[in-house]
Order: sequence, then C-alpha cells, then structure tokens
Amino acid sequence: MYWENAGQENTEATLKLAMDRARALGIKHLVIASNQGNTIQTLLEQHDTSDLNMVVVTHHVGFRNPGEDEMSAEIRQALTKKGVKILTTTHLLAGIDRGVRNHFGGVYPAEIIAQTLRIFGQGIKVAVEISSMALDAGLIPYGEDIIAIAGTARGADAAAVIRPAHASYFFQTEVREIICMPRNKKKAES
Repeated sequence: MYWENAGQENTEATLKLAMDRARALGIKHLVIASNQGNTIQTLLEQHDTSDLNMVVVTHHVGFRNPGEDEMSAEIRQALTKKGVKILTTTHLLAGIDRGVRNHFGGVYPAEIIAQTLRIFGQGIKVAVEISSMALDAGLIPYGEDIIAIAGTARGADAAAVIRPAHASYFFQTEVREIICMPRNKKKAES
C-alpha cells in the first residue's frame, strides 16, 4: 500500500495493515517507533495484541533537548503494565558518528547508510534501524521475521516485514516485504 503523503494521518491505516500482515504471516514480534507513546497507545486501543511481543523504541534521552526524555514516566509505566517492552537507547544510525560530525564536521558511514535508507522514506529507514536496535537489546529473537512500524515525524506511515541482523552484522538484515510507505517522502506542510 502506498500513502499519497507522509505523516501521522496514515497512522491508523498503517497499524491495521501491519496487524493484518502479522496475523497472515504468523509473526509474533512487532517493533514500533513511538517517542511519546501515541502510536503504541493507538495500536493497543484498536487491536488485540495480547499474543504478541510488543517492543517500543523511543528517541534516546537528550534527542530533542539535553537530559530530556520525550516519553513521560507515566506513559512508560502504563505501557509496561500492558506488557509492552520499551527500549530507549542510542540510535544505531546516528550515535557516535553524529557526535563526531557535530564536533568536527564531515559525514560518516552510519549517516551515509541512514541517508541511503531514506531513499525509501524516513519511516522505512527508522523501521530498519529500530529492528536491529531491538535485536541487539535482546527484546526480539534472532533469525525470525518481525514487523517494524515507523513514520515521518509523528505517527506511523510505514511498516515492513524485516529479518534484522545485529548491528555488528548489519548488512545481513533483510527487508522481506514493505507493507506500506508514503509515495511522497517529505511530510506534507500543514
């Protein structure tokens, strides 16, 4: 499925397509980008996920502002009570490379990989990235297909079936299916 434009207006339809595909393929592990908790809360409200391993990957603390965690403690607690695993850590395709670029200038391998994945849109780039992050954290099993859900800015507009590899073997990652993504990759101006 292709959405005409990127953005959170595609969230509910993206979540439905992802859940439908998970059920059709018998996939039991979903990795969802959700920085403040809105996307995962929408998924939990609209779909039965009781038999699924739900992993949320947030921005790392300090992504927007030094020391700031975008997901409140209350939201974290509520999600954890519902069985959702939450991963807040350094981003695979930024991390130390971004720190070196910010200090010295230049472009480094992780950022080149990130920009290459953005050819498919920000959501697909994030879906690939969070899949390896969740695998490295031990929150999903090695060697199995998962469904990753992500988006452009807020909400979800992309979903893919991915067999992630650990970061140290990143190029063994397989994007097995793109379930949905926007045709126009830039978020529409509001």
